[in-house]
Amino acid sequence: MNLHRLLLKRADQGRPIRIAQIGAGKFGSMFLHQARTTPGMHVLGIADLSIPRARAALARIHWPDGSYDAASLDQAMRSGATHLTQDAMALIADPRVEVVVECTGDPAAGLRHARAAIAHGKHVVMVNVEADVLAGPLLAQEAARAGVVYSMAYGDQPALVCEMVDTLRTGGFKVVAAGKGTKYLPHYHASTPATVWGFYGLTEEQAKAGGMNPQMFNSFLDGTKSAIEMAAIANATGLEPPMDGLLFPPAGTAELPSVLRPHNEGGILPRKGMVEVVSSVRRDGTEIADNLRWGVFVVFEGETEYARRCFTEYGVATDPSGRYAALWRPYHFIGLELGVSIASAALRREPTGGSEAWRGDVVAVAKRPLRAGEVLDGEGGACAWGKCIPAARSRAMGALPIGLAHGIRLTRDVPEGAILTIEDAPPDPALDAVRIRTEMVTSCGG
Repeated sequence: MNLHRLLLKRADQGRPIRIAQIGAGKFGSMFLHQARTTPGMHVLGIADLSIPRARAALARIHWPDGSYDAASLDQAMRSGATHLTQDAMALIADPRVEVVVECTGDPAAGLRHARAAIAHGKHVVMVNVEADVLAGPLLAQEAARAGVVYSMAYGDQPALVCEMVDTLRTGGFKVVAAGKGTKYLPHYHASTPATVWGFYGLTEEQAKAGGMNPQMFNSFLDGTKSAIEMAAIANATGLEPPMDGLLFPPAGTAELPSVLRPHNEGGILPRKGMVEVVSSVRRDGTEIADNLRWGVFVVFEGETEYARRCFTEYGVATDPSGRYAALWRPYHFIGLELGVSIASAALRREPTGGSEAWRGDVVAVAKRPLRAGEVLDGEGGACAWGKCIPAARSRAMGALPIGLAHGIRLTRDVPEGAILTIEDAPPDPALDAVRIRTEMVTSCGG
């Protein structure tokens, strides 16, 4: 609880945390908006494939003219401005950079950038959860050997869940379930970029005017993003994914302790210690009044009569037995909170959550009958959605991770609802992302 004080100290010393940010999209822009008002931080450089797009983003978030477009990193150092570049690797390699923020959203790019940063002795804040789930446990091992921090991004839901889990475990509580809320109905799994805007109540023209990417928003809707985030939490906390994917039970905050308890005690969990996502709507589509659509939660256990009495005395939300209780946060600030991860990595050398082992994986599931010769179109596309399952099951069946399910031609037919395997759609072993993933599977087990 002293990060701000430590940042002020760095500012007073004239040596702010020097940051390289890769990607200036929505999440990155939200952080950049706050970075200019955070003492002790200096965004030394921003790398983006489109410099005009990066400039437009900075103008949109109220960065004044002259605060960016420094001609070089040397000039940015002298003036306190920010250098824009298309060369992410050169920015990462600069010895003055202390923390690299990877927020491209591209799994292959994320793995390349994170590995390069670790090799150059830089702390990594991995906003790119897609890359983290594909090979994060391997990157965490490499970072530990290099003496740097590899961290989840605070403000995004996985890091916030990890914080809550850690807080409760530090207090001696047993965590029963943890996760987030979302709007979910079973037929969302079949959604495609061509149908997505109808589920959001938008026209295609409205979405285009808002600069909204249909494939990205479809990954939020079809369950893939939820699966990715739960796998990341499992890998960081030791909580287990369900054997055949998330159930997305409808539940408001008052229902969390009753719904997310073991099935033999009236809940839906196969056992204690699971990740799960709750839906903000009932299966008939009606909205739950106290829903947690934008928030995160942890369900924990009062194992003694004394603990349960304390829950009652202090108004803790519990199930009818008083044994299971819930703690939640109703919303998250996305990139607006990212500075917490940067400060924690640089000043305390601690991640705000990070992969410890390969426990959860996100595998590609056919949205419709797929035919040999079709080319997969990746996360949020028209071909497959991502399901969170135990890593051991994924490895045993040779499942195709959703992070690699792009641009690969199917060698045989796959029925609707089936998990795709590497034999169904063999990735190119020469690709960096495929090679790194293979290293992760080999070295981290599952």
